[in-house]
Amino acid sequence: MPPATTPDPAPSGTTPPGTTPPESSSPLQTVDRALQVLLSYSETRTEWGVFELAEEFGITKSTSQRLLAALAAQGFLAADPYTRRYHLGPAMWRMAALWERGGGLARLAEQVLADLAAATGRTASFTIPDGFHVRCIAAVDGEHGPVRSHPLVGDLYPAHAGATSRAYFAFLDPLARRNMLSGRPFARYTELTEVDEAGLDRLFDEAYRTGWAFSEGEYDSTTRAIAAPVLIGSNPVGSISVVEPKVFEYDDDLRDHVPALLDAAATLAGLLHRPPTPAQRDWRRGRSRAARP
Repeated sequence: MPPATTPDPAPSGTTPPGTTPPESSSPLQTVDRALQVLLSYSETRTEWGVFELAEEFGITKSTSQRLLAALAAQGFLAADPYTRRYHLGPAMWRMAALWERGGGLARLAEQVLADLAAATGRTASFTIPDGFHVRCIAAVDGEHGPVRSHPLVGDLYPAHAGATSRAYFAFLDPLARRNMLSGRPFARYTELTEVDEAGLDRLFDEAYRTGWAFSEGEYDSTTRAIAAPVLIGSNPVGSISVVEPKVFEYDDDLRDHVPALLDAAATLAGLLHRPPTPAQRDWRRGRSRAARP
């Protein structure tokens, strides 16, 4: 019988057959890691250091360095030359601008507006801030048809007149809103337009307290509307409205649809903002762990 032989040791720097080297990863896993790093940035987490990222995601410091450097090389991150910490880079702006120029935000909102218009039978719209106004960027008509003879998309609504704008401005920081609006002349669009600052503050406070706004003929004497803010955390990014012409007779009251309006606002907020993952992947150990508060 030939003598038993011992397998040759693996060359230095390699892994024996049948075993997985630590920190090895497939291309898909590498992509997942990079995306998780980008998604971890937020208003409260604006930069990462190599050691912090390694500790938070359960990877080695060398892997953390390679991830951050690779993302920086493509412009998704940028490194501060003095602190050596990484913040979001210009490629993120280019991607966001490309998405917006392609109508990405409007298309995203239209998915939600279509359901809201079908549920209420009225026109549903989504507006975003534009200086002292909000601007409509998406609208879907309900079964009763359009509110006006021209499309709503592109219309501007002043901060002081109507539920659509009030639902946004009411949820701004009160001091920021006061600095923005105080001392400005307020145009009177109809006899119902509030042009007194104290009166406007009361309307804003009411909308903030209830979580939605109602108006009837403040900006356009022929329409009434309900509106709710689209909130990312506590910050408004726009408002969703349901609008009806006053000349139509309806079987229900517009305000009966406030629950559907609030659900639509929450749904759109969820599409716009991916909340922090409750458990982050520990890639080195091959399991998940709870995210740190």
